[in-house]
Amino acid sequence: MSNPVEEGDRAPDFTLPADDGTQVRLADLSGRAVVLYFYPRDNTPGCTRQASDFRDAQAEFRDAGAVVLGISPDGVDSHARFRDRHDLNFRLLADPDHSVAELYGAWREKSAFGVKKMGLQRSTWLVAPDGRVAKVWQKVKVDGHAREVLAELARLGRDAQDPPAP
Repeated sequence: MSNPVEEGDRAPDFTLPADDGTQVRLADLSGRAVVLYFYPRDNTPGCTRQASDFRDAQAEFRDAGAVVLGISPDGVDSHARFRDRHDLNFRLLADPDHSVAELYGAWREKSAFGVKKMGLQRSTWLVAPDGRVAKVWQKVKVDGHAREVLAELARLGRDAQDPPAP
């Protein structure tokens, strides 16, 4: 397992299949803010709430110039069913071998009921338009997370407009 991608690092490029049958390459989104949110599994209660929050705030993300991408180990067919069932309005990317999750540091040792195993930790990386990671959220709490990301996008936009004084 590699070191996690941290704030200030250049976001590693990747290409993953999406729920709509396209291939999504991070480098193709250069010049836009990108929200990479990693979630454990389609159609589970927490993951559904999180996806619904991002769905409901999609107009605000678009207004901020940001692209939201959900990433989980589930396959494209599972993602398509999840998208359709919950009217999701952003792409879900399939990472079945968890290579991108490992690359970013979202694939972690987890412990439940005294049993340790590797799994996907709910986490988010906000990639700035210049390709650098602006913010990382590890061990995300679902409720209110989309709002946290929007607040950080607003801060990022303010910082871009107001360069530091000499």
